[in-house]
Amino acid sequence: MKFENIQVFNFQGAIRGMRNPKNSWHLSDSSFGITESDYYIDYVSDQVNELYPDIAADMSPEALDKYDELHNYWYKNGILRQDNDYIDFALIGPKDLKLAQTLIAAGPEHRKFLRQIEVCVDITAPLYWYKEFDTYKIATVANSTSTMHKLTSKPITLDCFEIDDYSPVDEKFIKDLINYLEGLRQLYLETNNKQIWKELVRWLPESWLQTRTVTMNYETLRSIYHQRKDHKLNEWSGKDNNNLPNFINTFIKKLPYAKEFIMYDGDKNET
Repeated sequence: MKFENIQVFNFQGAIRGMRNPKNSWHLSDSSFGITESDYYIDYVSDQVNELYPDIAADMSPEALDKYDELHNYWYKNGILRQDNDYIDFALIGPKDLKLAQTLIAAGPEHRKFLRQIEVCVDITAPLYWYKEFDTYKIATVANSTSTMHKLTSKPITLDCFEIDDYSPVDEKFIKDLINYLEGLRQLYLETNNKQIWKELVRWLPESWLQTRTVTMNYETLRSIYHQRKDHKLNEWSGKDNNNLPNFINTFIKKLPYAKEFIMYDGDKNET
C-alpha cells in the first residue's frame, strides 16, 4: 500500500464552528495560517510563549524540558499541508483541545466539527482491500485509475499486484498466471478483440493494485479507526506485521492531531 499527496483542510473553520453553539469564540486559543517553511518554527515558538509564558520564562531544567515537549508537540501536529516553500498550519491550543475532546466523548451528535475537517489522499491498494473500504460510503468520495480503460496500457508484471507480505507457495503458478494475463494483454492489443479483453478482466486477481484519490473527514476516519484497528487483514491494521504499510499506522496515525481527535476515547489511552 501507498499513501501519497496527503492534504488536510479546514481545521480553522471546524474549530470556529465548534464554538458557535455557546458563542465562545473569544476563548479560542489556537493559531492558524500559512507561512514559509523556514519560519514555521517561529510560529510554533510564539504559540508556546503566548500560552505558557511562565514556562517560557523559566530557565530551570524541568521548565526547559516542558518547553521542548510543548514545542515538539505543536511542531509535529501542526502541519496540515506542506510543499517545498510553504506550510499550512493549525496549532490547536489547550482550551480548544479540551472543548473538542469533551464534544468527541459526548457522541457523534455533539462532535459535528469532526465532519468539517477534510482529508485528501492518493491511496494505492489491492482490489480486495477496496472491497472492504467501500463499506464507508458516508462522506467519502473517490476517483480511481480505470481498470476498464487502462488495464492494457502497460505490461503486467508481479509489481502490478500487492506483494508486501507475499509468501510464495507455488511460484510456478504465480509466474504462469502473470504470463497468461500478459499474453492476453498483448493479444488484445494486436487484435482489438473485446472477448479477449473480457477474459483479461475475468481472470485478473483481486491483488491487482489500483490508485484512488479519496476525500474523507475526521469523523469517517474515527469510525474506520475504531472498527478496523484490530482487523486481521494487514492492510487495515498491520496486526500480524506492523512493519507493513497499512491504513491505521501508516496513514491515520500520521495525520495532524490523530491521537487527540480520531483515536481519542475519553479517559482511555489509545496508542
